Amino acid sequence: MQIILADTSFRNQCLPFTESRAVADLRMGILTIRERWQHIAGKEVFVATVPWLRCLYPALPSGNAIWIDAQALADDAAAEAALSLQPGTSLQWAGRTWACCTDTTNQQDALNVFSGNYTSEEKAVTYLSHPWQIMQWNREWLLADFNRITAHRFSEPIPEAVHCVNAKNIFIEPGAQLMHCWLNASEGPIYIGKDAYIMEGSAIRGPFAMGEGSVLKMHASIYGATTLGPFCTAGGEIKNVVMMGYSNKAHQGYLGDSVIGEWCNLGAGTTNSNVKNTAGMVKVWDFHSNQYISVANKCGVIMGDYCTVAINAAINTGSMFGTCCNIFGTGLLPTIVPSGSWGVTGIRYQLNKAIESISNWKQFKGRSFTADEISVLEHIFAHRSI
Repeated sequence: MQIILADTSFRNQCLPFTESRAVADLRMGILTIRERWQHIAGKEVFVATVPWLRCLYPALPSGNAIWIDAQALADDAAAEAALSLQPGTSLQWAGRTWACCTDTTNQQDALNVFSGNYTSEEKAVTYLSHPWQIMQWNREWLLADFNRITAHRFSEPIPEAVHCVNAKNIFIEPGAQLMHCWLNASEGPIYIGKDAYIMEGSAIRGPFAMGEGSVLKMHASIYGATTLGPFCTAGGEIKNVVMMGYSNKAHQGYLGDSVIGEWCNLGAGTTNSNVKNTAGMVKVWDFHSNQYISVANKCGVIMGDYCTVAINAAINTGSMFGTCCNIFGTGLLPTIVPSGSWGVTGIRYQLNKAIESISNWKQFKGRSFTADEISVLEHIFAHRSI
């Protein structure tokens, strides 16, 4: 039985991140949603998404398949129920079908497959309905992923020069290097990915995870619950942040209660506010509903893929930045920056300049900007939905 994670009509709730990827590739905890399902199922999981993103994913297989709404965050019991579905059956929660089993694997039917006529059972899940929930729920999923990834495995030894608290809650993958740093896992686990590098003087308080090839610069101060995806570079002070992958916040400055997409770069000295001066409720612009939504008393910045931020930038509380923006300006930056912005005055980023800039950033990490990725960016610039 094949497993397919599908985008539904609710996918725009997760903008700006779903402009440039399927919901299945959102990272929260240690893993992306797709990686988590692959770990649970022990096999490859396929992705069904909107037409302009299909070039990024393998073609769907033929035959019977279990379809899962990628926004449905299932615990182990719900996941087991989904993977046990038989043709013609489904699982529902809150009036919404989130898993079903059919013989349909046509991409054209992907967004409608959950509306079929099934024999249904109620099974509770949590739906990812806003991009800021990624950082709000990161602690819960980081702990769950840590237990899942490290079960029945042994960590690499902790180097003698590393000072640690609660060592049994620290897991180090092969190839990781740790140089004279402090690891405090008393309030949550610490996961160090393959070939990651923690430079001397860094202080980390769990729960914390850094992905393969990521780097913590000297004297970085990291508070939980923070996730650095693969090949990120981080420094300064960071708290309750998810960096999806391949992004940089390498220098001094504060980043807190935020979600940063892939291939972003925050210039030296960039700092965000995460609390209003009144300590009141933070309202964040929602690109899906085009209105402000009350989030919590703490929220920093939500930043889409391919954004760059100038040195010494001051990012306001509750900021929402779209995809592929070159962000610079005097004083506090505006709280809403639409996709494809050049600066903060309404000028549009030229597509050819954006492609050149992204290609340069990818070269820094030994990657290239593929033709399929460029076609996605061209679609975003042509439609500029947010």
